[in-house]
Amino acid sequence: MKKVVVIGSNSFSGSDFIDLLLEIGEYEVIGVSRSPEKSALFLPYKKRNSKHFRFFQVDLNKDLGRLETILNVFQPEYIVNFAAQSEVAPSWENPHHWFQTNAVALTMLVNKLKDMKFLKRYVHISSPEVYGTCVGNIKEDAPLNPSTPYAASKAAGDLSLFTFFKNFNFPLTMVRATNVYGAHQQLFKIIPRSAIYVKLGKLIELHGGGVAVKSYIHIRDISMGELAVMEKGKFGELYHLSPDAGVAVRDVVQTICQKMGIDFSKATKEVAERLGQDKAYTIDSTKARTELGWAPRISLQEGIAQTVSWVEKSFHEIAKEPLSYVHKE
Repeated sequence: MKKVVVIGSNSFSGSDFIDLLLEIGEYEVIGVSRSPEKSALFLPYKKRNSKHFRFFQVDLNKDLGRLETILNVFQPEYIVNFAAQSEVAPSWENPHHWFQTNAVALTMLVNKLKDMKFLKRYVHISSPEVYGTCVGNIKEDAPLNPSTPYAASKAAGDLSLFTFFKNFNFPLTMVRATNVYGAHQQLFKIIPRSAIYVKLGKLIELHGGGVAVKSYIHIRDISMGELAVMEKGKFGELYHLSPDAGVAVRDVVQTICQKMGIDFSKATKEVAERLGQDKAYTIDSTKARTELGWAPRISLQEGIAQTVSWVEKSFHEIAKEPLSYVHKE
């Protein structure tokens, strides 16, 4: 069994990656998150009750020493780090919190990891937000041009990581994936939130009219790409994971309304655009497709149908949960 530590295991992407590893059955996995484990509503791997998974609650900002001990005992071959302050709009309110987690704590962590000889590969989950507005053929060597404190903090963390690769041969690989979605996602994200609002009879707000173009890609396609990077990615390399084309937010919401049998015009309202909202995210993933043999398999139509089905089947649980982002320092 290959040993993997997933940092940020409570996150949407982290939990699905764990579910994939346990489904394959070749990995011994430890999950680490600063919050207690969520329920199976948000953590699909919990339904497996796998003997090959353990969870530890550790806050990287406050208890890095405990994580260091866990790693030295377990001695993982792979670490995949999803942990981040990840929301864009709230990052304007407390920008220093975003930099503390996404740049300072990350640098402190990797300074420890660089001396752990058992570690074969560290996979870092970054974000295309670091590019700012992405229009055209945005490849991995595109200049960084962040538009928000969140994006700037992620860019700072990424640059810090590459200094450790350059100077210590730290076994770094990095992933920037576009707009991930699917069942078990945070309820305030646009795709599950739209389905929930239809169920509740609430109007779906379209910021800026919903004209911003996003590159929505199903969570399992992303997890498969991250696994390929973990197993086959080249050290010091960055890989984009993206769908074949972008789509406007309003078109995604319209698809959800159609699947739920409600008139789009009656279910939505236009509101002001968010501060720092980039107009488009359309990045090029030729490198991952060519070098790693990866490609997305789940169509947007199929993925939206799966997500809507999850909302409908789980609505009695979802209705008890908060529907807006709750900031944790």
